[in-house]
Amino acid sequence: MSYGDFLRGFLKDPRGVSAPTPSSPALAAAMAEKVDPLRAGTGVVTEALLARGISAERLLVIEYGAYFVDLLRKRFPEAAVVQGDAFAFERYLPPDAHVSAVVSGVPLLNFPLWRRKTLIERALAAQDSGGRFIQLSYGWNPPIAPGRKELSRTVVWRNFPPAHIWTYRALPQEAWATRETPNAEAFSRAS
Repeated sequence: MSYGDFLRGFLKDPRGVSAPTPSSPALAAAMAEKVDPLRAGTGVVTEALLARGISAERLLVIEYGAYFVDLLRKRFPEAAVVQGDAFAFERYLPPDAHVSAVVSGVPLLNFPLWRRKTLIERALAAQDSGGRFIQLSYGWNPPIAPGRKELSRTVVWRNFPPAHIWTYRALPQEAWATRETPNAEAFSRAS
């Protein structure tokens, strides 16, 4: 996909795109290392997931913008590309789906906290223990405080603008009683 394609999509839905430039290959590779994208955008992360050996048939790619959906279907004909609302991702999952991880490029910081929180919690609940919700963000603070979830951050400096990958993991219930709940400010001070 060309920068012109990205720019046309950005101009059609500026709030639906999280940055004025497409994600870099370095950012896509870093997200794929964490390993079903929720907001596919230009497909650079989907491409990185495929390069890491994930079969296209195992991907459910959800994109809100019709323009990007058409481009993604042409670029990844073997993957299930759906035009829809990532906040309602469950409606697009096959009944027997086994979700290993959720990789999201949804511009979460554009949405109210309650929507971010319910999305992340539902995505983790849809997975077996050890599942992950991996979020691309350009914000220096996490989309939600970790609460009863493990949270890690990777900063990708080789992306313009620099990006953060926030990885949430659900904690087993037995760990809840012994875990101190960190707050979001701890991450902004940590780096």
